Amino acid sequence: MATFLYRLGRGAFRRRGAVLLVWLGVLAAVAVGAAQAQGPSDEEFSMPGIESQKAFDLMEERFPGTAADGATARVVFVAPGGRKVTAGDLRKAVEDAVGSLGFGPQVAGVADPFESKAVSEDGSTAYATVTYKVESADVTDASRAAVDKAAERARAAGLTVETGGSAMDSGGGPGGTAEIVGLSAAAVVLLFTFGSMAAAGLPLLTAIVGVAVSLFGILLLAGPLGLSSDTITLGMMLGLAVGIDYALFVVSRYREERGRGRAPQEAAGVAVGTAGSAVVFAGLTVVIALAGLSVVGIPTLTKMGLAAAGTVAVAVLVALTVVPALLGFWPDAVLARRARKAGTRGITGPADRTAGGRGNLGTRWARFVLRRPVAVLVLGVVGLAALAVPMASLRLGMPGDEAKSTATTERRAYDALAEGFGPGFNGPLTIVVDAKGAADPQAAVRAVSDRIGDTDGIVSVSPARFNQAGDTAVFRATPSTSPTDEKTKDLVETIRRGRAAVQKQASATFEVTGTTALNIDIAAKVQSALVPYLAVVGGLAAVLLLLVFRSVLVPVKAALGFVLSVLAALGALVLVFQEGHAADLFGVEQTGPIMSLMPIFMMGIVFGLAMDYEVFLVSRVREAYTHGEAADQAIVSGFRHSARVVTAAALIMIAVFSGFIGEQGGLIKMLGFGLAAAVLFDAFVVRMAIVPAVLALLGDRAWWLPRWLGRVLPRVDVEGGALGHARPDHDPEGPVQARV
Repeated sequence: MATFLYRLGRGAFRRRGAVLLVWLGVLAAVAVGAAQAQGPSDEEFSMPGIESQKAFDLMEERFPGTAADGATARVVFVAPGGRKVTAGDLRKAVEDAVGSLGFGPQVAGVADPFESKAVSEDGSTAYATVTYKVESADVTDASRAAVDKAAERARAAGLTVETGGSAMDSGGGPGGTAEIVGLSAAAVVLLFTFGSMAAAGLPLLTAIVGVAVSLFGILLLAGPLGLSSDTITLGMMLGLAVGIDYALFVVSRYREERGRGRAPQEAAGVAVGTAGSAVVFAGLTVVIALAGLSVVGIPTLTKMGLAAAGTVAVAVLVALTVVPALLGFWPDAVLARRARKAGTRGITGPADRTAGGRGNLGTRWARFVLRRPVAVLVLGVVGLAALAVPMASLRLGMPGDEAKSTATTERRAYDALAEGFGPGFNGPLTIVVDAKGAADPQAAVRAVSDRIGDTDGIVSVSPARFNQAGDTAVFRATPSTSPTDEKTKDLVETIRRGRAAVQKQASATFEVTGTTALNIDIAAKVQSALVPYLAVVGGLAAVLLLLVFRSVLVPVKAALGFVLSVLAALGALVLVFQEGHAADLFGVEQTGPIMSLMPIFMMGIVFGLAMDYEVFLVSRVREAYTHGEAADQAIVSGFRHSARVVTAAALIMIAVFSGFIGEQGGLIKMLGFGLAAAVLFDAFVVRMAIVPAVLALLGDRAWWLPRWLGRVLPRVDVEGGALGHARPDHDPEGPVQARV
């Protein structure tokens, strides 16, 4: 692989014009296609195989023609100063507003609050529900504006009016601020690392090219594949982070090779053959982990994982081709000023090349760890384990409007309904009764309704609505607690546990569904999949690293380190988003359960990122060891060459991910925080502290591999050892020099 990538890097350098034209052509093609595409679709979350999803599917089957996926808007009216919405002037204002809501080509109907009994017992609050013929993603801005206009009309009469519902969510996506913050921070880190504007700008430029291609591609496929706006934001988040880092590794190795006296084209080839090999492997681990999310069985998670995997694959291709092509246009521009003035002298000074010299910061840190490996190891493991403790109290759910900022009208509408009608009003349970085998379907449905209505925790039950055949009914049961309350979860379990007795009495079956029950079922399913998925991902890490490092203990150490860092990150997530510690600092206005997708999605992403640092750091250690250095000195040599660039890469990723904490979407905000924390723990605690400490304690045993296993394992040349024997034909700049 190293030889192939070496030739690829030299070819891209030599044919730089053609390479850039190809990428510009690809970018133009996907941009034109995206401009004509349908765009993202915020379809309803689903998970085949769970009870609430089966009940929903039964509703669609038995109630044909019902717009089960149709968007809804809810307009909440609150009377001022202790008055009632039923008072003459206020009632007229409500009726006028409701009357204006019925117009519009997308409106299917409007429920008048006074006719549908949607008025609170104290008369302070009422709500009108607008149903649409289309899904929420297809509701136009004109339809939303009509709702806002009706709300303004009622406000003019003295009412407090708030709006919510799926129709009022315009989707959105990345707002631009997070990207600007991340790119600005990355630019500062790159400039400080390289000391060259060109070297700092090149990774940013190539990352932007890769992200542009990926995002236009996602937009092009969003309609046919049903991709959501969160997929676009996730693609941008990962694309920027890995795109900058992968280009950073190649540029850094190019500068190092130039510092050894190599000619520009040769240095580009060696950089792609060595650092590029590590980029391919690291990118492959991210792609496998993200694509592996499909085994969980959640369609939305599968789509997001595959789209994100495609973004990472594009970032790898850009790093292997566009980076050397741009180096071909400006071969000396990425060198530091002193290196350009000195001609062939690079960034590696004499002190860094000698074992006895004081060395750079990476050298000094490695020597510090070698002197105190036990203390560093114990401190790192205990610290991460302590952060992981809150993970034991992890609660999963799907926060809705209650998790939004109080500055949003959706959150204020949620609070007004909870105050006027009770906290459970925002999350009613939908009961689907299948009375097809009952002698008297209506009596059977009444029996089910009465039994559920008598359950502790249910405050009201709506009248049942039958389908046209009269053999299936649907009614709503309103809990006394909020949708994300643990008591609501217990209530759903209680109703389901008593199902056998109810079904025997009523001669009919029933299932519990609705948004609240669906979220509870999804959370339970995802939580049960956490340990198996963690075992699969950790095992995959061990196998891949076994191939790369040809060592038994190094992969085990890497996998255990990954588990430790991801558990610590999840513990930090629970502390902030669930328990509320330092919540204000991160803009979290309402604590609650962690979004169901978050832990398993974070595991997949962090797995790949953790292996990035493992490969880039430990491969340089192994390279020194295989060239004859003692085990301890190989650690120092590896850190001398890679610690600085790995530190810069980690800081860039933390900056990019942290920028997304300011986004409004709950999943993206949590992902931004969780990934930033995971990179912080994995890069600086696990890879930079625990890894060298373990290697120091193991010594030569770290690279032990049974002979029989060594014979059957394929050789993966990540360090580029084969390049010492490569002799490309028609090489105008001389043969590849063996590394020492």
